[in-house]
Amino acid sequence: MDSLTSRRHFLQAVGLAVPATALFGCSRPSPHADLISANLPGPQFLSAEETRFLDAAMEQLIPEDADHPGARGAGVTTFIDRQLSGPYGMAQTWYMHGPWQKGTEEQGYQSKLNPAQLYRTAIRDIEAYCQQKYHKRFDELPSASRDEVLHGLESGDIKLPDAPSKEFFTMLWKNTQEGYLADPMYGGNRDFAGWKLVGFPGPRYNYVADIEQYGKAYTLPTVGLKGRGDLDRNGG
Repeated sequence: MDSLTSRRHFLQAVGLAVPATALFGCSRPSPHADLISANLPGPQFLSAEETRFLDAAMEQLIPEDADHPGARGAGVTTFIDRQLSGPYGMAQTWYMHGPWQKGTEEQGYQSKLNPAQLYRTAIRDIEAYCQQKYHKRFDELPSASRDEVLHGLESGDIKLPDAPSKEFFTMLWKNTQEGYLADPMYGGNRDFAGWKLVGFPGPRYNYVADIEQYGKAYTLPTVGLKGRGDLDRNGG
């Protein structure tokens, strides 16, 4: 598959030192974890059309291989759905008032759209672009064409009428990494796919007996914040 980002590139992007915020939750942790917990059944924010788009984008951003599931198989669409349905999606802790002037990349997020609005607006515009250029939905495109669209968003060469394309791609890619590496209680990292890929055994409460076992394989199973039985089987 001619995917946008290979596993090697993904690991390079994440870095050898994975931030704790990526391993345990979103970059802007929600004070209302029940809104995004794995106990919620089905989609909380995304429409069926938006879910199809994100599932297809997940296949390109972190594809599966013979040994590990990719972002789609790991439930990252579910993670994003639950983030967008809660305080993160509403930008509850962000400054979201005007004036609305174009800033520099160094100034960070500048759009008047909160993340939920940005996803909804950008996906609608991208689907319209795909229909105009390819006469197909994004998820119906071959892999090379999906990559072409995502590269166009990343570079800003594809101009969306109602959403900033580069900002959307940046948020999508960041949220994809977060969902692939966050604790499974947030809906992604199903079966600990991301943690197994980077070699993180999970937040076990005590590693004292293993600290000085140099050169020996760590054989205990991976655990999450809710133990080993916190795998999300709903809505992913």
